[in-house]
Amino acid sequence: MSMERRTRQREAIWEFIRDVNRPVGPPEIHEGAQVNVDRLGIATVYRAIKSLVEEGRIVAVSLPGHPPRYEVAGLRHHHHFFCDDCERVFELTGCDLGRSPSLPFGFSADRHEVTVYGRCAECEQR
Repeated sequence: MSMERRTRQREAIWEFIRDVNRPVGPPEIHEGAQVNVDRLGIATVYRAIKSLVEEGRIVAVSLPGHPPRYEVAGLRHHHHFFCDDCERVFELTGCDLGRSPSLPFGFSADRHEVTVYGRCAECEQR
């Protein structure tokens, strides 16, 4: 496989992750990037994800009991919404918890993550 092909495949993967504007997993990345690159293999997607994480261009979004999704690195602090029906993950803007949510006496928080579970608008309409 030529370097040009690998570069084009990797660029299509990066562009899909960047443009979809929500955390996505390897199968969805594979499907989305295939629109722009013929014969894109799932192994290529996994290699590109690993490389993009190592370069600091994307970060993993971990949800308990689910495989990681990936989103563009460097986003402002935000939380996530997990649709129980379609299993897609969406970004939530803002945070009402502030820097120090109610903690027991003597505790100190450095960071927090919140995931809201339910049905996305598309699944809710079905």
